[in-house]
Amino acid sequence: MTVSDIAKELAAIDATAALRPHNAGVSAPDRNMVIRLIKELQALLFPGYFRTCGTPSAQERLTMIRELLTEQITAALSFSDTDDKDPAACAEEFLSRLPRIKSLLLKDIDALYEGDPAAKCREEVLICYPGFYAISIYRMAHELYLMNLPLLPRIMTEYAHEKTGIDIHAGAKIGEYFFIDHGTGIVIGETTVIGDHVKLYQGVTLGAKSFELDADGNPVKNIKRHPNIGNHVVIYANATILGGNTTVGDHCVIGGNVWLTHSVEDGKIVYYKE
Repeated sequence: MTVSDIAKELAAIDATAALRPHNAGVSAPDRNMVIRLIKELQALLFPGYFRTCGTPSAQERLTMIRELLTEQITAALSFSDTDDKDPAACAEEFLSRLPRIKSLLLKDIDALYEGDPAAKCREEVLICYPGFYAISIYRMAHELYLMNLPLLPRIMTEYAHEKTGIDIHAGAKIGEYFFIDHGTGIVIGETTVIGDHVKLYQGVTLGAKSFELDADGNPVKNIKRHPNIGNHVVIYANATILGGNTTVGDHCVIGGNVWLTHSVEDGKIVYYKE
């Protein structure tokens, strides 16, 4: 088979694929540029702890981030079903949310430092802890998700997943003072709601129990599929909590290896029984 034959065969496959064709002028967001954006945002929020090339001032870095973000939003919006968003205005809106994001992250650092006896200082949490690294990216991606921007939030959280083994969907709603210890293997689904002062250990899954299907047998989207977790809840290693109708009340403790598909009242301790 010649190079020309291969190119023709690939083109024929493209013609039948359920993807937007490149010849329609569609350019997807650049994953490498989104990762660069993450790193620039981390360096802006925590200068001296996260670093990139060069030492721009905060204003210079903000200008760079605004331009890069506008470019990637423009690409992402080509995959949107609506065309009523202005990429530059979206970038400005996101930047205006950065002070709130930083305030939340400082509380997350406090939760990790105060909750883990092994943490010698808050700076150790900031620099070393994969839980905080994943949370920092989630907090930024969540704001883009709330702005109904396609692709970018998922690219960001999947990069965090790749780096840490912690999979937090950008759509999850997570309160203040969020604690992830060790973290490897944690999965938090899109419609999960987590209150304040919640602690999760490695291997925890907050997932869907089952998927409703439409008349054609396809999964129904945009419905509540994942559990609600109250305030001051501790969920130990490898616990699995499933279902959109499952609520874990305030001040509960869920033991390791528990499989939970029903709601739990406030203040209960649930543990694995053979």
